[in-house]
Amino acid sequence: MMIGIIGAGISGLSLAYHLQKQDIPYILLEASEQPGGYIRTIRDNSTNSRTYILEQGPNSIMVDQEIQQIIEELGIDEDLLPSNDISQNRYIFKEGKYRRLPAKPSKLLFNRFFSFSSKLAIFKERRRPKKDIENETLSQFFERRFSKEIVDYALNPFVAGIYAGDPAQLLIHKTFAQLYEYEQTYGSVIKGLVKNKSIERRHTSSFKQGMQTLPKGFAQKLDHLRLGVSVENIQKTGDGYTIQANDEQTFQVTQLVIATSAPAAKQFLNDSFPEFSQALGKIYYPPMIAVHSAYKRAAVKHPLDGFGGLNPKVEGLYTAGSIWSSSTFNGRCPEDEVLFTTFVGGTQSPQHTTNSKQITLGKVHQELSEHYQISASPLYQNLCKWEQAIPQYDINILDAHRIADELEQEQLFVCANWKDGISLPDCIKKGKKLATKLAEKYSQKVLE
Repeated sequence: MMIGIIGAGISGLSLAYHLQKQDIPYILLEASEQPGGYIRTIRDNSTNSRTYILEQGPNSIMVDQEIQQIIEELGIDEDLLPSNDISQNRYIFKEGKYRRLPAKPSKLLFNRFFSFSSKLAIFKERRRPKKDIENETLSQFFERRFSKEIVDYALNPFVAGIYAGDPAQLLIHKTFAQLYEYEQTYGSVIKGLVKNKSIERRHTSSFKQGMQTLPKGFAQKLDHLRLGVSVENIQKTGDGYTIQANDEQTFQVTQLVIATSAPAAKQFLNDSFPEFSQALGKIYYPPMIAVHSAYKRAAVKHPLDGFGGLNPKVEGLYTAGSIWSSSTFNGRCPEDEVLFTTFVGGTQSPQHTTNSKQITLGKVHQELSEHYQISASPLYQNLCKWEQAIPQYDINILDAHRIADELEQEQLFVCANWKDGISLPDCIKKGKKLATKLAEKYSQKVLE
């Protein structure tokens, strides 16, 4: 028995690591020369020897007990960097300025951020009737259970900033499955939150040298990781699969795991699984730009006392929002500076990613200057563009999910962020879960 894993993003790395722990034969193939997929950290000291640590992909990870244990096993726990306490504060742009959103949902009722009618809607949510609407979107769900204002000024900016998505398109049972289950189980989202408030706490963290520490930690533990191997085709055989790669390389495996992006998988699955390939082609990945901007602390009037500021679509701003990177984590820029990570584009504003680099940098600076009261030009700016950023869990993804489940009968599995959750903890845990499932199959095979 040999398990072939295609793609060394965080899902594939976690799967390989947990298979190796159980002595299950595997080979992990990655097209690029570095593992980690969308996790990319840049350490830039090219500007007068002033160092900036820039995240071009995920900026942080939510660490619970299970993730903490894995980090310790990898030997990178001493590199873990918890977020600063002020990062618990979140800001939303409303009526011309950034306003602090209460940290706890219970405090929304006693805060001026939302109107009286929205507060009343929150109060009445417990008594609203339960419904199970097929393929209900996030916007439909939250407006039904809460209010349009909460959709516009809480849900929309959060979904745009975290998922690069549009809540009017993303499906509740796929994107926020837990909230969907709360309504189905308890009849109310708030009742579900209260019933489960004792659920293990998590903390936002990164690493001292950036998020790329995590995939490097996994990769250094693996004995059978092959970098620079680009899979070109998959052929189904009598007892498994033949993986055909660049330089006429071939690999024979009994089980196959797809851990790449959907567009990449679409290409090499087209011959053997045309229906699956076609379904993968329907998954939408919007373009997204991350712009890093550093300013002298003294030139920025805003206190930046939080994680960042998000911009609701209804406010009509150019950017989706910014993470206040230097407020959230120490050591991201020189001490006398502040660092913003600003996002442009996504499903709601893909047209904003078509401008030239200079125009984009200028527009970002203009917006930051106006709303954070910045009196000087940036000392440093960096731009990273993802043509295909985050997979959207909208109605177009359903066929791919259905077919993926069916293909497990043919020993083909999926362990990627376009199925069963996009967050880093989701991806790490699904790798661990699939490793357990494959280990059971391996044990049964050995006993036969």
